[in-house]
Formats: sequence, C-alpha cells, structure tokens
Amino acid sequence: MSYARRIKRETAIRVVADAVMVNAAFLLALAIRLLWAIWADPNLASRKLFERYVTIYGQSALLLTLLALIIFWRSGFYTHGRAYRGRYKALVIVEAVSLAYLVYAVIVYLTNGRLIPMPRAGLFLAWGLTLALVAGSRLWSKAWRRVVVVEDLLFRRMEPVQQVRNVLVIGGAGYIGSVLCRQLLQKGYSVRVLDTLLYGDDSIRDLYNHPHFDFLQGDSRDVESVVRAMWGMDAVVHLGEIVGDPATNLDERLTLEINLAATRLVAEAAKGYGARRFVYASSCSVYGASNQILNEHSMLNPVSLYARTKIGAEKALLALNDETFHPVILRFATVYGMSPRPRFDLVVNLLAAKAVRDGAITIFGGDQWRPFVHVGDVARAIVRVLEAPVASVKGQVFNVGSDEQNYTIDQIGELVHGLVPEAQLLRQENGADRRNYHVSFGKIRDELGFQPAFTVEDGIGEIVTALREGRIADWQAHPFSNYKTLSDPEVQPQVRARHINELYAVTSGE
Repeated sequence: MSYARRIKRETAIRVVADAVMVNAAFLLALAIRLLWAIWADPNLASRKLFERYVTIYGQSALLLTLLALIIFWRSGFYTHGRAYRGRYKALVIVEAVSLAYLVYAVIVYLTNGRLIPMPRAGLFLAWGLTLALVAGSRLWSKAWRRVVVVEDLLFRRMEPVQQVRNVLVIGGAGYIGSVLCRQLLQKGYSVRVLDTLLYGDDSIRDLYNHPHFDFLQGDSRDVESVVRAMWGMDAVVHLGEIVGDPATNLDERLTLEINLAATRLVAEAAKGYGARRFVYASSCSVYGASNQILNEHSMLNPVSLYARTKIGAEKALLALNDETFHPVILRFATVYGMSPRPRFDLVVNLLAAKAVRDGAITIFGGDQWRPFVHVGDVARAIVRVLEAPVASVKGQVFNVGSDEQNYTIDQIGELVHGLVPEAQLLRQENGADRRNYHVSFGKIRDELGFQPAFTVEDGIGEIVTALREGRIADWQAHPFSNYKTLSDPEVQPQVRARHINELYAVTSGE
C-alpha cells in the first residue's frame, strides 16, 4: 500500500470511529431520557414518546454527525495539528465537542419548529456521553500504545533483523535535520523530532500537520525529554550538538556537556529502549591538518575543541556496539546549500552571500584543502545508512562526500566569482583557518553505492538565487549563524541551564 493511500485509510478509520461514537452517545442519551420520562410518569403515552424520540434522532443524527466531524477536523483531530498534539489536547477535545453541540442547538432553535428540539437534560447528557467516548477512546488508545511499546521493546530484541519504520531525529529543526525530515517523510517513514528550537521553528512549521510527523520540544541533556522521545523508535539520528569551531569555543564546559555527555546519554537511552540503529553526525574536521589524502583509517589530528568532542563521542558510541545496538559514524564534509533553516556560517554559503550582498569575496589564506557536500546529499547519505543491511554498516565509520568535491578555499572563491562575476575577489593571508585536509570518500561509494547528486556550483546557485529573489531578507540575522545565536545574551541562560548531573558531565568529558 502506498504512503498516500495509507494516510487516507488511517484518517478514514478515525473519522468513521468518531461518527459511530457521536451517534452512539446521542442514541444512548435519547434512550436514557426516554426511560427516565417513563419511570417518572407511568401515565405517559410511552409509544408516542418513543416515536417522538425516534423522530428526533432521524432529524438530528446526520446534522450532528456532520457538524462534529467538521469541527473535529478543524480542531486537528485528523490532521494532528500542533494544539491537538500539545499538552492541552484534553482542552481541545472539550472545546470541539462543546462547539459541535452548541452549533447544533443553535441550528435547531433557528428552525422554528421544523426540527424537534431534544429535551435540555437529554442534550446535556448527549454532550457528556460524546465527550466521554471521544476523549476516553483517545486516552485508551494512548494507554494501549504504551502497552504495545513495552511489549515491542521486550520482543524486538529477539528479532534477528528489524526494519526501520520510526525514526527519531534529534536536532530535526536544524540545518541538516529539517532537510532529512522531509526526505524521510517522502519515503514513508514516521518521524519524531526532539529539538530545543533554539533557532526557531520556521524550518519545520509546515510539517506539524503531517500525520506521520511528531514533534517534542526538549533538550538532549534532559533525561525525561530523551526517554519520552525514545518510545517506539527503531532508529535515532543524532544531529543535536553544538556545531562549528567558533560556536563550540564560546563555552568549553557547555560544549563538553552537550557534545559529549548528552550524546552518551542519548545513545544509552536509545540502546535501553530498543532503538537498534543509531546514526551519529560527526565531521571530517577530526582529520585536522594533513598533507595526505585521508580515509576512515587515517590518523586523527584534531586542531579544535569541536573536533576533539567529535572524536570523544565517536569512541563512546562505538564502545556500545553489540548484537542489539548498531551505531554508525558519519563524518560529514563541509556542508553547503539551501535548507529550510539556512546557515551562513559555512564557507560556501558565506562567500556566496557576501558576493551578492557586499559585492566582495574575501578569501583568508586560500591554499587549505577542504571536502564539501550538499546538505541534501548529507540527508540522502543518512537515509542510505538507515536502509542498508545492518551487517554492512554496524560499528562502521563513513566519510560523507565525494572525491570530486575536494577543493581549496581559493578554488571555492573562484567558483563563487564565476557565478557572481560582478563581485570583487579579495585575498588575505591573516586569519587563515589552520584546518587542511583532502579526504577520500571511496568507502561510502563502494560499500553503500552513495554518490552525491549536487555540485558546489549547484549550492552556490541556490544561495545566490534565494538572496536575489528576496527569500532571505537579512542573511546576517542571528538564527542563520550558530555562533551569533549562542553568543546572544538573551539565549545564553537558556542554553547553559544544565540538565545532566555534574558527575556524568565530567566523566564523559575525560
């Protein structure tokens, strides 16, 4: 069954179930009201009263059902709107049921006798019964899912192979995560995102009503949030760390806490709750500075705190590899290109933006080698790993990129200048980044058949077009830079609120 057909079928089942509950509640209320009237006054003509109530049902059932289903739909019952999925879900249900009965009562009143009004006591009873059935069914469904999750957790460990259906993306509102979520949804996966929304939710706002998308706002350092997010997940993709040298250098203790301690917490929770696959976003920056062509077996030479935390996290995750838990390390090349959450603290995007808006392309140094990869290709690589046989990826490290996209920074400047020829190309020796690495991507190409679909020129073109068309008003705004956001005095108290106990953080940082 196709993804679209499955959505329609599941929605249709929920709609039919609610229609049955509305009718059942209305019928039961009429029956109770009829029996009460007969018991209170045995002299009543029960046959005529019965016929009257049958007429009320015949006149009102279709009207009430249609009103209820329309209001339920608008309230997010079937589209899973954000309010319906939030902490005030019960209030949303009460409001929807109450509104349906209120509109029904108004319509009956305005018909001037063409519709027989239901006795007020019966109407209130019908409202209460409908509310109990609609809300109760959802409460029971939630409780039942928890039972199923526990049973699944117990039995899935005995399965030799587990197909990935439900994927948790930590940091799913970010630069890579927002692209990955869309690719996973398009391929029919159920996606849950755990994100602090430090950079806002513009990148995933249009996904809130998707029936296979679930969002939890929370911090990867918060044990309760992490555990809540893990329920029922087959795989975890961890993208929720502090990224980039400038951002990680702002607060070393905070970086160790998030990039090491929280990553270990997330991995141990994933293993404990039965998520067999764990994809970790590492970086080719772990290679540091070298004049050789580097592969996954090359010596690591970190020249930054960011790279050191990545190496520490890789070691911690690979130590958890066993027959039930399969971590995979993906070392991304320097990422570029447009995303629902754009970033302009990445060299390709930054130079393209400066060329369009400032009319200048400033290169510092220029002879440093870097590998590059488009953000869409990074997401494709993650999906490829999730779909690959477990035996071919478990406990493995893959560089993500392509041999053809190893460039010097000077060559990147020339590519940008080629697409924005009116900009001036400037070179400066001071302030050059010490990182210098030329990376081989033969392993992911040969073992997983992965080849990027985008070129650096494609990514530059995306940025140039977005800026020229005005889709990005201010490319220097804080949400488009990790460093600017994390150094914002208004943001720092939120980010530095520690959730992990100090002993755990210190142990993970050693």
